[in-house]
Amino acid sequence: QVQLVESGGGLVQAGGSLRLSCAASARSFSSYGMGWFRQAPGKEREFVSSISWSGGLTYYAHSVKGRFTISRDNAKNTVYLQMNSLKPEDTAVYYCAAASAPYGSTAGDDYNYWGPGTQVTVSS
Repeated sequence: QVQLVESGGGLVQAGGSLRLSCAASARSFSSYGMGWFRQAPGKEREFVSSISWSGGLTYYAHSVKGRFTISRDNAKNTVYLQMNSLKPEDTAVYYCAAASAPYGSTAGDDYNYWGPGTQVTVSS
């Protein structure tokens, strides 16, 4: 069983930055692929970014590439999402997820565990 808790969300002006963290309680955290997804009001959940078990492979949605950076610290059982140059369209609830597949899938269905989410609101 893996429990995930996101933090770091909040209200920020367009052009600003936020850093999301996801703390995991898992004995074998380093074996999981990790991902970030988001869901805006009235929209379906969408992939944002993912990272392989070692951090060697990272993937980004086209809409965030060049602005967001995913990273992980296996010693701290934590994955991060650095979000820069935020836009109002980035407003959503952001979810952290863990997958038994270690390579960092971009498909939500591959993820076995999900956090409760953290709200990110970007004002124009």
